[in-house]
Amino acid sequence: MSIEAVVEKKLQTYFQDDSIEFDKSRFAGGLTNYNYIMQIKGTEYVIRQPGGMTNKMIDRKVEKENNRIASQMGINSECVYFDEESGTKFSKYIPNSENIANLNPNSPQNIEAVSEIMRKIHQSKYTFSNEFDFKSELDKYESLVEELNGSFFFDYLEHKEQLFEYMENHLTEMNFLPCHNDTVPENFIMDKDGVAYLVDWEYSGMNDPNWDIAAYILESRLTQEGVENLYKSYYQRVPNDKELGNIKCYILAQDLLWTVWALIRHYNGDDFLQYCYMRYERFKKNIREMNNEAEYPIATMADYN
Repeated sequence: MSIEAVVEKKLQTYFQDDSIEFDKSRFAGGLTNYNYIMQIKGTEYVIRQPGGMTNKMIDRKVEKENNRIASQMGINSECVYFDEESGTKFSKYIPNSENIANLNPNSPQNIEAVSEIMRKIHQSKYTFSNEFDFKSELDKYESLVEELNGSFFFDYLEHKEQLFEYMENHLTEMNFLPCHNDTVPENFIMDKDGVAYLVDWEYSGMNDPNWDIAAYILESRLTQEGVENLYKSYYQRVPNDKELGNIKCYILAQDLLWTVWALIRHYNGDDFLQYCYMRYERFKKNIREMNNEAEYPIATMADYN
């Protein structure tokens, strides 16, 4: 049975209507998964179709629990159905909403909204049962590439070793706190009243909160002004050298991690090769520059031109 057929059957079962067809005409975005807006019985829902190989990349039982905890924090969209076996998920669509990638992730107002949500997560009384560990995730992804009989870039191991050496010399151990770990601007949703939400908790787990800061900078390609506004809004002070050092390590680590993630999707038959090249080339540029210039600007690291 195709994944589309699985989703359609889940829709029919949950809504108790065998006439429902999985309508993919309103694409709502996504990389790990594909999201579509459907109106069912007078209510609009976001219907998640799991992406290729996500059953091996993501622990859906953990995600289901963390998704529930995020709802208790008051920052998640309302999930009405979650099937941990297939990864299918139905959530209520937030009316008249837009993701921050489309609204401008560099604007001071949006940076303040993002910072407020991240602080709320990181300072929450709740904890997640799992840890998000970069090296463990990378090992898992590399194994999946090999399982698909894929190959790595000819200089991959050389640059991976450079990254590990750089992190060993510059990464400072921090307290692990609840983190989203995929704070791309597309995952921040703003409604018509200016209330912000954070969705898609597949990668969530206990981690250094500076990982979330690094991810927003990198995925939003923040300008220097945007980076400074984020520091001011999130830390509410000037970040110290340890925090800045960790952000730089995590920007490097994220580009390498998502490069290998994209290789999995590529070898599974999805069109992710250009995305893979972009991330790997930026990673190589940044590791080279960081080894030559300790004060290389974080905003420049986020630029892939």
